[in-house]
Amino acid sequence: MNGNQQELSSSNQMDPAFNYMKYVQKPIEMYVFIDPLCSECWALEPYLKKLYVEYGRFFTIKHVISGQLTALNSNGLNKNKQTKQSSFTHFPSNHKEIDYPWVPALAIKAAELQGKKASKQFIRKIQETLFFDKQNICNEDVLLRCASDAALDIEEFQKDLFSNTSKRALQCDLHLAYEMEVNYTPTIVLFNQEVEDEGVKLSGLHPYDIYEFVLKEILQRTPIPSVKPSLIDYLQLQKTVCTKELSVIYDWSIDKTEKELKKLQFQQIVERVPEKNESCWKYLGTL
Repeated sequence: MNGNQQELSSSNQMDPAFNYMKYVQKPIEMYVFIDPLCSECWALEPYLKKLYVEYGRFFTIKHVISGQLTALNSNGLNKNKQTKQSSFTHFPSNHKEIDYPWVPALAIKAAELQGKKASKQFIRKIQETLFFDKQNICNEDVLLRCASDAALDIEEFQKDLFSNTSKRALQCDLHLAYEMEVNYTPTIVLFNQEVEDEGVKLSGLHPYDIYEFVLKEILQRTPIPSVKPSLIDYLQLQKTVCTKELSVIYDWSIDKTEKELKKLQFQQIVERVPEKNESCWKYLGTL
């Protein structure tokens, strides 16, 4: 291990403002293969967030669309908007009832044209809309509301949604999934750019300890986790969170997490979102 690759002192790592990028480029590329309609992909998010909070200085994340997009072909992609909209009259309970499962996937690629951050925010919004609100994210109007909530440029998003650019980007994702032999979502593939070894593929949903172990193995070192942000700082960054997510990130029980959030609710810093199906909280701001 050379000097640039050696683990930094714990005093530097414990400083949230410390810029690790000054010393070494992030060595790990993490490809996260998702299907926006997959509940396990949604359940993976808290583990990814915790991994990024603790070890984000070592890796970059790229979301890649995969999953049961069997309707993705030249005929399906070219169906007009009117046909799509007339098909979305009820919420689908499974993939078989979705005529166009590729529409939210295509929307993610359209959001990606506005930047990586915009894409991540949009993915979160459509997952919340599907798994919290039980709305049909194959509906164009629903997707437009998600884009608005994610602070995207709506005019650009509408223009890009069914564009050839978005279609080609989605086809590239599906080709990458084929090349990496990804046939299950979620799947994470990690590569260390500093070594010649093949990547490590992890399919399915696993406990956080497994993801942490695999990351350390491919890093070939045992890094010290970064200090987690305060609860208020994290809420301010995410805006909307669920109890389970915070429980995973802060290693708290659900009961303890609820107690901490209720303290902030009493201070009018957060409010519970009553229409959500599971415990969900919205950041209001500090007094």
